[in-house]
Amino acid sequence: MTKEPHPAATARPSNEDSLSGFLYALTAYLMWGFLPLYMKALAHIPPAEVIAHRILWSLPIALVVILWLGRTGDLRAALRSPRTLIMGATTAALISINWGIYVWAIGAGQAMEAALGYYINPLFSVFLGRVLLGEKLHPAQWAAIALAAAAVALLTWEAGRLPVVALGLTVTWGIYAYLKKSLPIGPNQGFTLEVGLLAPFALAYLIWLQASGTGHVLKGVTSDDLLLLGCGVVTAVPLMIYANGAKGLRLSTIAMMQYIAPTMIFLTAVFIFGEEFGQARAIAFPMIWAALVIFTASMVRNRKR
Repeated sequence: MTKEPHPAATARPSNEDSLSGFLYALTAYLMWGFLPLYMKALAHIPPAEVIAHRILWSLPIALVVILWLGRTGDLRAALRSPRTLIMGATTAALISINWGIYVWAIGAGQAMEAALGYYINPLFSVFLGRVLLGEKLHPAQWAAIALAAAAVALLTWEAGRLPVVALGLTVTWGIYAYLKKSLPIGPNQGFTLEVGLLAPFALAYLIWLQASGTGHVLKGVTSDDLLLLGCGVVTAVPLMIYANGAKGLRLSTIAMMQYIAPTMIFLTAVFIFGEEFGQARAIAFPMIWAALVIFTASMVRNRKR
């Protein structure tokens, strides 16, 4: 993990991929791809308790990184700014909801729908850019969004309900990413601010669980203790590694690499968790994949122009 330059320093203008950026991003996506296996081992624990541990044990890791990077001043300034605090609280609420949906989905045997949500997310982000920021979309990008929408409609018709997990993950992460761009601090500091704001609530909830005798820690050294303690590592480390990797990659490279994690989640759901891959999904998923190919090709082509 590279140290962030001081704001007064002159950044090196570059539109090229760096090897370190690629390796950082690849490491983060692989960690996210294997995350369902970790969360499946915690499926017997209520999602709210898992999320509380993810928040609480992420905070010391994030603080150590901020201290090492020498960016504690940014964090102190954020804590003195009401506007930044409100924005940080909003993004913190969104990311905690996103985590909650994800943890529940893995434990409830809905990993494939979680993968669908992360496949759709880039297209939803493009749509948000058009609606909220007035960004121009090329015809191929409109076609990709329409194809993805048709795939969701097919799954809805087959199941008789909306794919709530997929859409929940898509919407919460898409809005989180949109708002995070406006947060006036760096990504590592922003993540630290978010978990810092959530930590008191997480701690209070865990204390209440322990007092009521329903918590899953402090019952002797068990695998639950180790897995819940490790939630901080599997939450904070890939996010912060990714934040550093993204700085050394072109947007088009990031766009193509972001499909690594949902593909691994999809393969895990089918071949390890044994989730059903019915006829509707056999049609809808290739539609999503085709939409992503169209979208990525269009973005790369227009970027070259």
